[in-house]
Amino acid sequence: MTVQGEYVFVGCYTGETGGEGDGIALLRRDPATGALTRLGVAARTPSPSFLTQHPALPVLYAVNELDHGTVTAFAVGVDGSLTLLAVRSTGGQHPCHLAVTPDGRHLLAANYSSGSVSVHPLDPDGAPAERSDLLQLAGSGPDPDRQQGPHAHMVSPDPNGSGVLIVDLGSDRVWRCRLDPVSGRLTELAPAVEAAPGTGPRHLLRSAGGALFLVGELAADLTWYRPGPDGCLARAGGVPVSTIDGLDCPSELTTGRDGRFVYVANRGPNTVSTFAWSDDRATLIAEVPTGGDWPRHMALLGDHLYVANERSHTVTIFRIDPETGIPHPQGDPIAEPSPTCVLRWHPVVMVK
Repeated sequence: MTVQGEYVFVGCYTGETGGEGDGIALLRRDPATGALTRLGVAARTPSPSFLTQHPALPVLYAVNELDHGTVTAFAVGVDGSLTLLAVRSTGGQHPCHLAVTPDGRHLLAANYSSGSVSVHPLDPDGAPAERSDLLQLAGSGPDPDRQQGPHAHMVSPDPNGSGVLIVDLGSDRVWRCRLDPVSGRLTELAPAVEAAPGTGPRHLLRSAGGALFLVGELAADLTWYRPGPDGCLARAGGVPVSTIDGLDCPSELTTGRDGRFVYVANRGPNTVSTFAWSDDRATLIAEVPTGGDWPRHMALLGDHLYVANERSHTVTIFRIDPETGIPHPQGDPIAEPSPTCVLRWHPVVMVK
């Protein structure tokens, strides 16, 4: 039996969508120093803009953010190599996010442009089958350029049940669904969150304390919600994500292991904002430059924060101060063409 080393995969945009990447890049991470070493392209696949992994099997999944969207699955070798398992249509346009249910039985993908969510049953090897469902969302918002219809931007399965949250930038909602584990079909329930008009919800974060954080791409804010008596979520507070005037398009949010700090990547000002989370309130304590252009995604791995700067073709490494929570840049950004997603490969025990 062999246990994988510590690898990081980076998704990107390729030439099919105007990017400069070649596919899914493989990097080695030093867990002590946080340093990244690029090992090459692990798989050539069109615009794998978001990545995730199976919870119990050595399988990596990527969206292919194309006009005719697909999801691609790869078996991961002990050396980080990728072997194609399957490619399946999502039935929609420009899938931008995907997730595996905690029981490892289904893969869900968010089709951004067409505003739908596809469901794919997974076989015992983790390979996705053709769709078992395609849920079409409905609704719009006040922004005529960005909210003319639904835009599914994230799917988030409940870690403790059959629920699924769908973040919809177009309708200013987070939809609540139930996934039938046998049929693989989604049942739409009442919206979990109805955000303020023009918020443009992009990504959410579930906190250990029960709060749900939501970053608004259009409103450039961080809001948080608490469960209400009807099962929906009630807004408990909100703050701007940046102190810099001008266009701000927040992209990703994450938190540390102890939940004391929340981080938001801000495209436009090209910064990462650090919020202290205490007493059901987020307080901005620092906003630091990313050292690159258009931070599309970030991942907090141990004591290091990795920011994918899509337009400057770099990944910036920060070390997080354990006391203050503030990120400090570590060395020069590393070159990576059109990066859009950073995924640490969690070790999986495999039999060779």
